Amino acid sequence: MEILSHIANVIITIIEKTGYYGVFVLMTLESALIPIPSEVTMPFAGYLVSLNKMNIHILSFVGGVANLFGSILAYWLGFWAEERLIRQWIKKYGRFLLIDENDYERSEKWFRKYGDPVVFFSRILPAVRTFISLPAGVAKMNFGRFCIFTFIGSIIWSYFLAYVGFFLGRNWSSISVYYRKFEYLIVFILVALILFYVVRKIKKIKRS
Repeated sequence: MEILSHIANVIITIIEKTGYYGVFVLMTLESALIPIPSEVTMPFAGYLVSLNKMNIHILSFVGGVANLFGSILAYWLGFWAEERLIRQWIKKYGRFLLIDENDYERSEKWFRKYGDPVVFFSRILPAVRTFISLPAGVAKMNFGRFCIFTFIGSIIWSYFLAYVGFFLGRNWSSISVYYRKFEYLIVFILVALILFYVVRKIKKIKRS
């Protein structure tokens, strides 16, 4: 907990001193598999919006673009490296980046089960949202579709966290408690949306 608290303090300091540039760097690192929690970055920046120090739309756009940029780096890592090498890398160095094989396997399982759309839907889930780019790259997912799904999901996530920070004001840090509480609800909604998409796709194929 002390380490996480220290990371949070560093994030806050960076954003206070560098503004949008700091948000871009932090959100890029998060999607590039570096353990920088967006649940701290965006809500705190949203709090600054409530103080008229930032613009909510610019902030969310910066967060979405940064997530896309970092995700592209992770995608190409998965694209060019064999899955065996990625697993070895995670096993050897993952603990330094707070990554373990279970995180990767969960992301890989989700991608294999639900296909390309999970890249979009996973952007609102903890852990999976960060690592889904690796199996997408390993599976050689169409790069254009990957970028579109990633950006749309990321900008929605950025808006959500920024608005939460804006409305909570000085209590922005309490989002982590509520987010964990509703995590299962979010997963349920995510699965329901994916199933709805799959059913519609199947019906469309049968009609044609």
